[in-house]
Amino acid sequence: MTFLKFIFSKVFFLQLILAVVVIIVLVFGGLKFLDLTTNHNETVEVPDLSKFKLDIVDKKLEEMNLRREVLDSANFNPAYPPYSVINQVPKPGKRVKENRKIYLTLNPSGYINIEIPKNLIRKTIRQVEPTLVALGFQIGDTIQKPDIAKGAILELRHKGKSLKAGDMLPKTSTIDLVVGDGSL
Repeated sequence: MTFLKFIFSKVFFLQLILAVVVIIVLVFGGLKFLDLTTNHNETVEVPDLSKFKLDIVDKKLEEMNLRREVLDSANFNPAYPPYSVINQVPKPGKRVKENRKIYLTLNPSGYINIEIPKNLIRKTIRQVEPTLVALGFQIGDTIQKPDIAKGAILELRHKGKSLKAGDMLPKTSTIDLVVGDGSL
């Protein structure tokens, strides 16, 4: 039998129809299987977890059949309680499927400690102030003290205690500057 005769034969035509029917059944069967196993259109709304501590978050997520993963702590935000949620992904109000992970960012317990830089003594107040502010410190009082160098930093103080290079202070601490008045 030649190739052209086989293509136009009854046997080939029946096999072609059978192959098309099998493909259609497999595609529709696969789609129905995916609908059943992926819970298509069955979602829950993500709750607003901000300002809650982890024990309360765990209870809320367990009730809704959701999971959590803590990404990391961020910079301390005084508007939120320590160890509470300050950010979440997906955002509150979004619809997700059950057993989905909610990624959380927590507020640390306080500001991080920052080291007092070296070589600030005997520099001008115009050099030291921006350095301290850039590190996150606040500038407090400027105390004049007799010295030959006018405007030179003689000492750094925090709550009346003298600071030296390498000391650690929490970010946003107030540092008082003792400067020379140029009188000697």
